[in-house]
Amino acid sequence: MEFWAMVAHRSDDGIELRRERVGAEFLGPGTVTIRVHYSSANFKDGLAVTEGGGVVRDYPIVPGIDLAGEVVDSDDDHFAPGDLVVAHGYDIGVAHHGGFAEYARVPAEWVVKLDGLTPREAAALGTAGFTAAMSVQELLNRGLTPSDGQVLVTGATGGVGSVALDILSGLGFEVVASTGKTDAGELLSELGAAEVIGRLPEDPEAKLRPLSKARWSAAVDSVGGTSLAYVLSSIAYGGSVAVSGLTGGHNVPATVMPFILRGVALFGIDSVNFPIDQRRDLWARLGKELKPPHLSSIEHLAPVTEAAAVLDSIKSGTHSGRTVFEVAGAF
Repeated sequence: MEFWAMVAHRSDDGIELRRERVGAEFLGPGTVTIRVHYSSANFKDGLAVTEGGGVVRDYPIVPGIDLAGEVVDSDDDHFAPGDLVVAHGYDIGVAHHGGFAEYARVPAEWVVKLDGLTPREAAALGTAGFTAAMSVQELLNRGLTPSDGQVLVTGATGGVGSVALDILSGLGFEVVASTGKTDAGELLSELGAAEVIGRLPEDPEAKLRPLSKARWSAAVDSVGGTSLAYVLSSIAYGGSVAVSGLTGGHNVPATVMPFILRGVALFGIDSVNFPIDQRRDLWARLGKELKPPHLSSIEHLAPVTEAAAVLDSIKSGTHSGRTVFEVAGAF
């Protein structure tokens, strides 16, 4: 068996992503073989093709931490040829060949059968959208309701932020979208933002207070750093923050005051090793009541052969929304 793939190779000149014909050995171990229809672009994929990115164990590797398509062969009774599925997280695209190829083989324990979503929609959501759904679900589990007040979404033009905004607004929440992209107001309003504001804190030079004026009932944060510290200080009593990113830095100059004086809860969101049973349940909800109503406004379609340029835009911070890579027929 031979098929096309985008393969990342390491050399003395760095990491190069190349289109090439590969053999069956690139399928790797697993019990479910999938003809990949779509993958998507994630920051982690950008790190996979960056020297010193720190996510890939050994090269060569087929990147693509998300893949969606059709089962063509299965040794597991839960899946049969023709099933439409999505797989993401675990070792996919970093230690196990991923979605930037016409075929992939993965363990059945990593695979989710689609219900209410097409493969293209599943890829448009991907890891970022699933992380957004995990974040929203944590806030809902905490008891958050639309009557509690405004919900903040930081990094609102990114993959996590844009999908979280879309899900929350679809559930009836009044959402404030924070972004550093001054030209994103129209898109964020289309996704349901009641208000669009700049990066937080508004004055990056000002000294952060342990407790600021309570402004939001909850927040989905994909920025981290000083922004997260400010957000925590500004959450109302009994509120919560779901955090999943560190584009603003991994150090958080915060105090315990929001936690012990306002009862604020901080939820760390990790989709990579999220248990498969819970993963399948949440994907089922993403095909129903949590399905973002404006997903087509967030996604951009590109052939997977253009992955290197798209990943460069993600690493440089100029990328918005979700880029879906068309794999089937792209080579």
